Amino acid sequence: MGLAIHPLWHRRPITCRTRPADAPCPYPTKSLVFIVMTLDPSIALAGLVVGFTVGLTGMGGGALMTPLLVLVFKVDPLTAVSSDLVASFVMKPVGAGVHLRHGTVDLRLVRWLVLGSVPSAFAGVLLLNSLGSGEQLQDTLKVLLGAALAVAAATIVVKSIVATGRGTDGGDDLAAIEVRPLPTVAIGIAGGLVVGMTSVGSGSLMIVLLLMLYPTLRASQLVGTDLVQAIPLVGAASLAHLFFGDVELGLTTALLVGAIPGVFVGARLSANAPDHLIRPVLVAVLAASALKLLGMPTPWVAPTLAAAAVPVVGASRWAARQPDALLGEEPQVMTEDVVVR
Repeated sequence: MGLAIHPLWHRRPITCRTRPADAPCPYPTKSLVFIVMTLDPSIALAGLVVGFTVGLTGMGGGALMTPLLVLVFKVDPLTAVSSDLVASFVMKPVGAGVHLRHGTVDLRLVRWLVLGSVPSAFAGVLLLNSLGSGEQLQDTLKVLLGAALAVAAATIVVKSIVATGRGTDGGDDLAAIEVRPLPTVAIGIAGGLVVGMTSVGSGSLMIVLLLMLYPTLRASQLVGTDLVQAIPLVGAASLAHLFFGDVELGLTTALLVGAIPGVFVGARLSANAPDHLIRPVLVAVLAASALKLLGMPTPWVAPTLAAAAVPVVGASRWAARQPDALLGEEPQVMTEDVVVR
């Protein structure tokens, strides 16, 4: 058996794909040994980067990985969506387990989110299947999601600048958060429907909606709660795609080789790191995902983020030096009433 390297996502090796349709292929197409021997290291490396991002921020499984597979590795869109969802279902429990051990998960929120997201995720896939290709609907949903991610990134930036001026981190303990069941279930329904139809949003969209409903959640709590609720959500969507989609075992395996260690390391960092270290990464991933979903070419994403970071850093430094301007209080004047010991 030959050892020619070829892209892993094809159902048959390139040498077989170029043969006449009636000619037999000499390579076993479903052999586990064959899959291991032809693992594409570039896909595994992409899985490592995305896995680390997912573990650190709770986002990136669909918003980053699916466009990367389609645009960079030229994977068929349906295959990319289906295989990426299955890979996310395997790697997210790794990061979720780390956050559960560190106590950065609000299981009350998880229960209400799952109640709405699981049935709606399966319904989203069924709805997409009944609508045919649904490309126009998917494009519209992705544009709306991109706009929502951009708003969320801006919200976190403003919140962080204000918190810097006040000398606080802006977050409350889990016990101090009052759970709102009906709006939380509604978030689950909306998120599950979008994930089922586009594969995007199990992390990014849920974080946006949670941030809107519970603005005092710490960054580590957002990431931990989001990772845990995403397990049954992505599981429901993955099951539906196994029936109606185009899951490619080889592609999924290559992604997981890098994604599993990446998500473990990222989750350990996010569970222990303070908010002021997680927030910039969270904002960067949100903004990058938003730009891609809104149609920006990949080469322009990094320069755009770098240009946007300049005024943000300037505003943060200004807030740190002039907290009274943000607090809306008169500056306190030092007097000579000093107690001498």
